[in-house]
Amino acid sequence: MAVSLSATLNADHSTRIQGRQCKYTGQSVFLMRGQRALPIKILTVGRTRSQGVQLIVDDYIEKLKCYCRIEDVRIRSNPKNSRRDVKAQVEHEDMAVMHLIRSDDWVVMLDEHGLDIESEQMAELIGDAGNTGASSLLFCIGGSYGHGRQLRQRANLSIKLSSLVLNHQIALVVLMEQLYRAWTILRGQKYHH
Repeated sequence: MAVSLSATLNADHSTRIQGRQCKYTGQSVFLMRGQRALPIKILTVGRTRSQGVQLIVDDYIEKLKCYCRIEDVRIRSNPKNSRRDVKAQVEHEDMAVMHLIRSDDWVVMLDEHGLDIESEQMAELIGDAGNTGASSLLFCIGGSYGHGRQLRQRANLSIKLSSLVLNHQIALVVLMEQLYRAWTILRGQKYHH
C-alpha cells in the first residue's frame, strides 16, 4: 500500500530523508524511513544471456534485496520463422511482455528515444513510484528491434540509459547498476559521490 501524499507531508520532520517535487508527476516526494519500497520487476526480451552478465545481474539483485523486492524476468525472443519477419517478432515479443503487465503496475520502458535522465532523477523516479498508487514498478528492456505498439501505449514513462544504442544484455547491466545507485542516493549512502 502506497503512503498517501497527505500522510507524507504531515509526518514528523525527523523521519524525512529527502523531499522535492517529482518532475514526472509534479507531486512532492518524501522518502520516509521505514516506507515500504515498491517491488521492482525487470522484463528483458532476449535470446540468451552470457554467464558473465548473469553473474553481474545476480550480484546486483543481492545488493538490491536490501532495499526492495526485485525480480528478473526473461522473455525469449525470436519465435519460429520470425527472423524473416521483423514485424511478427516485435508483435510476438510485445504480446509476451503485455501478458506479464498488470493493470496496477507502473511501467517504465527503456528506449533509445526516451527521456534522458541522470542518476539523481532515476532515484527520484524510484522514490516517487510509491506515490503513484501502483503495486509494483516495471522496467522493460526490448529485443533487437525494440518495443511493440501495445507496450509503447501502455508505458507510463519512457527513458533512455544512454545516447548510444545498447544491446539488451548491456542495457540490463547498466539498469541494474543505476537501480542500485538510485537506492543509495535515496538512503543517503556514500556509493554515489
